[in-house]
Amino acid sequence: MYKILLILLSVLLIIIGVFYGPKIARLYHLANLYNEDSIASNFINIDKIFSVSEPIPSSDKPYTFPTRDFVLPETYFFDGEQRLLSEGLEHFKTDGLIVLHNGDLLYENYWNNNSATSKHIAFSVTKSFVSALVGIALDEGLIDNIEDPITKYLPDFKGTGYEGVRIKDILQMSSGVDFNEDYADPKSDINRFGRATARGSSFRDFAKSLERGREPGTYHHYVSIDTQVLGFLLAEVTGMPLKEYLYKKIWNKIGMEDDAFFIVDNNGVEMALGGLNATLRDYAKFGELYLNRGKWNGEQVVPASWVDASHTTDGPHLKPGESELSSSPWGYGLQWWVPGFPDTDYTASGVYNQYIYIDPLTNVVIAKTSSNHRYTSEKEYSKAAHVAMFRAIAESIR
Repeated sequence: MYKILLILLSVLLIIIGVFYGPKIARLYHLANLYNEDSIASNFINIDKIFSVSEPIPSSDKPYTFPTRDFVLPETYFFDGEQRLLSEGLEHFKTDGLIVLHNGDLLYENYWNNNSATSKHIAFSVTKSFVSALVGIALDEGLIDNIEDPITKYLPDFKGTGYEGVRIKDILQMSSGVDFNEDYADPKSDINRFGRATARGSSFRDFAKSLERGREPGTYHHYVSIDTQVLGFLLAEVTGMPLKEYLYKKIWNKIGMEDDAFFIVDNNGVEMALGGLNATLRDYAKFGELYLNRGKWNGEQVVPASWVDASHTTDGPHLKPGESELSSSPWGYGLQWWVPGFPDTDYTASGVYNQYIYIDPLTNVVIAKTSSNHRYTSEKEYSKAAHVAMFRAIAESIR
């Protein structure tokens, strides 16, 4: 009898291992994703932790930036004092830094075992790519108007927190959907989503489970799932996966040098809210595209009017500065942040300090990847410090 029970237990463990082993492994990796000792390695090995898409191929005509000599400034001014830039880059655990000026590569460096070929997770920098694709789809007539309710295109979202919400409200992170984005809170919605992702759960089912919290279009509150819904919109109106549309409309056209990939759910749906993994040079190219108001090598890849609108804060709840109408001191456009004071520069921004910073006044683009394990305890401080560093670099090039 004992032997029979032992055999049955062994069979049961094998079955559990076969069917649930991968999920258990992903949950383990998720729990350790941001640990100080492993975070840098994890951020360039996402394909070993999560389910990922087939590669987005490199461009048919890869583009390499011309180079020019440049030395980073020694200091930047922040929080009332001059600080060493090298110490700032170290404190925030910089993995890679690229500085472009007038389309020339002035500076490129890597730390923490990263290299020019490392595919680093973009986190919410991904959102700015998705915004560009929405602008292209609108220009192509696949979307009639961003004033349309999202349920015009996604009828299965009727009866959810997104019913009656305009596409524009979603683009501006003003959907009114109730969502806790606090990465430091284990019970937050964003961490629930992370655990669901590790289990391979459906992104769409998760998005449809959310409820309304406020009147749409009246309050800026960052809801990452908003961008996931934009990903569903793009797949619906284009009839193709997000990664394929990205390749055809942007990746191939602007000479991306390396392939890339997305985190996906158990249905193969891309994580539009933050799942892009690519090289720093290719992130920088996207910044250069926006610096040039959507034009690349004479071709208007993203409509210029869309690029302009992307960093325009067109409502009181979207303006930079502390406000009872917003949960963030930064301003917001169409999936791009506007730090403000002045309102001329803007940035794509991802958790743990990923950035594509653009300053049209100095013609500077700065792309930065990081693995800052302190991020959850110094979020707004680290974001403000980065803007100060980026502005110091841009000013030094004038």
